[in-house]
Amino acid sequence: MIIQISSGQGPEECELAVGKLYEALKEEFPDMELLSSHVSRNAKSGHSGCYSSILFFTECDLSGLEGTVLWTCKSPFRTNHKRKNWYVDVSVIPEAEAVSCEEEVRFERFHCGGKGGQNVNKVETGVRLIHIATGITVTSTTERSQYLNRKNALVKLNAILRQQERENRQKQADSAWREHTRIVRGNPVRTYEGIEFQRKV
Repeated sequence: MIIQISSGQGPEECELAVGKLYEALKEEFPDMELLSSHVSRNAKSGHSGCYSSILFFTECDLSGLEGTVLWTCKSPFRTNHKRKNWYVDVSVIPEAEAVSCEEEVRFERFHCGGKGGQNVNKVETGVRLIHIATGITVTSTTERSQYLNRKNALVKLNAILRQQERENRQKQADSAWREHTRIVRGNPVRTYEGIEFQRKV
């Protein structure tokens, strides 16, 4: 499953919430794999951990997270700012059909390391895909069969390419990006509180 966390057009506090939410989810779902991240538009301010968006892959079903996540906290950047509610958007990115043009992708296989029995050591089940046009490389070693690893790697590659297409559309038409990252406030699927980013149950 491909998930995107976005600050939309929100301020730097929302961009910090994106980074904090990603780290919180990573503790909850350790298999998460970062696909791409976009550092804060306000990075020149010197604040670390702020992202306008983060795209990641997980084998867990996080469809219940789709929607708005609320972070309630006094602004760590603006001392006298009265606002305490910061919103980020969580979206499930549909897994479109994998890249089918073989001439656009170079396929490599390799031996997987680590645990998994004799099959892992004897059979080249690990898969590496290289998108020739962009040089983007993705790997998959989670499955015991080369076929499933290849399928998994194609899903990841396709997600990254689709994300790049979104970035290109942003440059051509900022209004389209605003629509894509529009955040609906109210009825959050989750709420986190304080600078420690503790989940409110």
